[in-house]
Amino acid sequence: MPHDLNLILTLTGGLAAALVLGFASQKLRLSPIVGYLLAGVAVGPFTPGFVAHGPIANQFAEIGVILLLFGVGLHFHVSEFLAVRRVVLSGALVQIGVAAALGFLLARGFGWELGAAVVFGLSVCVASTVVLLRVLSDNDLMHTASGRIAVGWLIVQDLVMVLVLVMLPIAARSSDTGALPLLRAAGLAVLKIALLVGFTLVVGKRLIPALLGYVAKTRSRELFTLTVLVLALGIAVGSAKLFGASMALGAFLAGMVVGQSEFATRAASEALPMRDAFAVLFFVSMGMLFDPAQVWPNIGVTLATLALVMFVTPLSTLVMTLLRGQSAPTAVAVALGMAQIGEFSFIVAGLGRQLGLLPERPTQVLVAASMISITLTPLLFRLATPLSRWLAKRLRRSGAAGDGPASNLDVEHRTVVVGYGPVGRTLTKLLVENQIEPTVIELNHETVSRLNQQGMRAIFGDASQSAVLEEAGVRSAGSLIFAASGSPDAVIRAARELAPQITILARTTYVEEVAALKRAGAHTVVSAEGEVALAMAEHLLRELGASGEQLDRERDRARAELAGG
Repeated sequence: MPHDLNLILTLTGGLAAALVLGFASQKLRLSPIVGYLLAGVAVGPFTPGFVAHGPIANQFAEIGVILLLFGVGLHFHVSEFLAVRRVVLSGALVQIGVAAALGFLLARGFGWELGAAVVFGLSVCVASTVVLLRVLSDNDLMHTASGRIAVGWLIVQDLVMVLVLVMLPIAARSSDTGALPLLRAAGLAVLKIALLVGFTLVVGKRLIPALLGYVAKTRSRELFTLTVLVLALGIAVGSAKLFGASMALGAFLAGMVVGQSEFATRAASEALPMRDAFAVLFFVSMGMLFDPAQVWPNIGVTLATLALVMFVTPLSTLVMTLLRGQSAPTAVAVALGMAQIGEFSFIVAGLGRQLGLLPERPTQVLVAASMISITLTPLLFRLATPLSRWLAKRLRRSGAAGDGPASNLDVEHRTVVVGYGPVGRTLTKLLVENQIEPTVIELNHETVSRLNQQGMRAIFGDASQSAVLEEAGVRSAGSLIFAASGSPDAVIRAARELAPQITILARTTYVEEVAALKRAGAHTVVSAEGEVALAMAEHLLRELGASGEQLDRERDRARAELAGG
């Protein structure tokens, strides 16, 4: 079969299978990742029917890894990480060490070679970033103490795994030459990584935001998307070719630089539509490795691995979180979120297979354990409330209850303002004067930069994108005001889906749109046509000597008619 036809068939077949099985998983209230892994099984070489091209699927998977790591870098907020560093630095490192050591001992206990045991231990010590973020979002925990600690924990895990990806090839190449060459190679690698980090953070911090700002001024969505993709892929490839580092590290650094600029939210919401598709293909390629015939022969080691992933790792996380003074609800939520393995486990395992360190059997065990643990994590999270209550009682009896905050949700009213034109500026000023905290979403990055410098929280992005609304904190906001020009329909629907309880106020140009926007989810809609007519009529009636009571009555009647369409 021609190579280009293999590519098209692999892409189409993999995405189609992922769509069907991902949708089925979603309907069953499971993580869609389970469906993507099953899609890989369906199009893999171990099941009948269509078989995707393995090497091509792996190439798609590499792009998925680059874009996934770029996304991790985008969400790496130094300030938020520093706020929870006392908990997550020591806690995550201890948890990683315990899980990796036990994974290594488990593998050696089943007779696997040293290299395979090392890779296996490293593969089972980190949770899935994609799964955990989804669970936190579904349970409205992203903006709580639990959410920030869990995300910080993930960041430490991801950073450790980035270093593992850099050091593992060096260790594999130097395994036969003794400790001194290994140390020399490791030192050279660390030096190159330091140069890469320094170059990206110092030079890139100046050039990348300037480039994105220049492109953003064109108001071309396609050019902005293309620019971010070129930065992600280009820096990833350059880090490998020029500095000898992994493409994953380069992609993470590129994302971190973009994430520290005002373009972070827009890059995450608009400029990475390909990220999700290639991330899906990454999981499909991992599922293609799974051989159902190997489940029973590996049942013992698979169950032992599941016990490690779903009991030992959450337990060590729980203990370390409690020791750092966090409350029982916070500790339980963070611990249960770590009860699975995911993308980095596959990335490390894939590198181990490329280096000839990881044979077929451990790979089968990792895929099976990942599919089961990812399936059970959302179900396990439903136990968070009863477990935290039970634990809180036990801690009170022993006098060891933590004093850390259980939640950090804002108690004051906050509102999200979409658009900072004349209407948005006036509204925002009135909100601030009345002690209501506004978060502005605006597509003019110069305005966003100016507002942030003035101390007002502003986000650069399209408010119709769910990721932008999430970043603005719409889930915990009391209200959303659409003050921009254009149709608010898409923004209203996206906000209503994320926060069913939120109060939505919107402006529109035409009276005929009012009823449709209310059906979409807006509580109050103000039309320019209607308000102009009211203002002119009020002025005329006042000139003709109408009383205040008459004006109020006519105004209320006209608005009631306008509201009824």
